[in-house]
Amino acid sequence: MSPAAEAAPGVPPSELADTVLARLTVVYPTAADPARAASAAAYMKHVALFLGIPTPQRRALSRTVLDGTGRPDEADCAAVALRCWKLPEREYQYFAADYLRRHAPRCSSGFLPVVRHLVSTVPWWDTVDVLAAHVAGPLVAAAPELKAVMDEWIEDDNLWIARTALLHQLRYRDATDAERLFGYCLRRADHPDFFVRKAIGWCLREYAKTDPWAVRDFVDGARDRLSPLSVREAMKHL
Repeated sequence: MSPAAEAAPGVPPSELADTVLARLTVVYPTAADPARAASAAAYMKHVALFLGIPTPQRRALSRTVLDGTGRPDEADCAAVALRCWKLPEREYQYFAADYLRRHAPRCSSGFLPVVRHLVSTVPWWDTVDVLAAHVAGPLVAAAPELKAVMDEWIEDDNLWIARTALLHQLRYRDATDAERLFGYCLRRADHPDFFVRKAIGWCLREYAKTDPWAVRDFVDGARDRLSPLSVREAMKHL
């Protein structure tokens, strides 16, 4: 089933999310900059509307929004993220991605369907990469049975789901499952899209910081299957 055909996860009730969203939708617009918003939208290929808030200012505003709100549970995380994803301006999704990045350890394996929905809804690298490395990755590390789900995601027709599977081990370092990493790269080596080919090179380049010889040997052996972009990115610092 394609992501577009899947039912969106229900938004759970959450008093914390009620508070956060009420504050967020008042505080963020005070810093809106239409000229910067237009520039940001163009840079991001018009995937979404923008308020035009620079990242340092946005994160300072986020601290104001979250002041005194307490620690969320999994339902709170889902409610904040899903409600932010329904808002048109991209900065609200950045807020949610940052929020999940901070609180991913508070979520169980049952949170992964929410991640899938976020990755496949209004998808672009700016949100997908945070969710892949800092939310999906920690969830899989904490619940090894989710490796089987990543094995399904790498084959997905949605390029952003496949990219998430490629990047979910990005921060694993010595804990990287190299066999799975290299296998994923080979399984999508012929993918025609730039963002998948780039992700293959990126995850290899990152793992090369931990085991450069393994990456060099893999690339040497798979050079005839990997795209030039993937090879170039993988070998950039070797």
